Amino acid sequence: MSWNDEKVAKLKELWGKGKTASQIAEIIGGISRNAVIGKAHRLNLSAKIKTRASSNTNNNFRSNNQNNLDKLRKGRRSRFKSLIIEKDFEPENPKQLEELDENSCKWPIGHPNEKSFYFCGRTSLKDFSYCRLHLLYAYQPKGKKEDSNDKEEIQEYTEKKITAV
Repeated sequence: MSWNDEKVAKLKELWGKGKTASQIAEIIGGISRNAVIGKAHRLNLSAKIKTRASSNTNNNFRSNNQNNLDKLRKGRRSRFKSLIIEKDFEPENPKQLEELDENSCKWPIGHPNEKSFYFCGRTSLKDFSYCRLHLLYAYQPKGKKEDSNDKEEIQEYTEKKITAV
């Protein structure tokens, strides 16, 4: 298939209207979608074309999406920090694998090859596999240096709590 001046003009026109490569290939006829993409690239049309959605809409979408992610992160972080405030942990309820259910903490204690191996068995938090104490161990904040102090505080607190029990 060869590109003649008429087909190139039609490609530029349809590309400028925001048609997809598949639609352009179908309208021009006798060419593939990939041929349209290749020719548009060689004509540098891709840099000049406006996307279907206006750039303002994309920016709004990105900022709204980022705001939602920030809220989720802050909400999650505050939920875990609130666990530190509560100091009363229920006693361990050692369970074997067969005894675990949806509401049991599944934090392993010991090594699976040892006879003394068991799972914590405390009541797990809703939507989590671990109890409040082990959730503090399991939760790792995402790569912020300022959170490293919080981790050290949590670890010190949980070690004191374990030795007290």
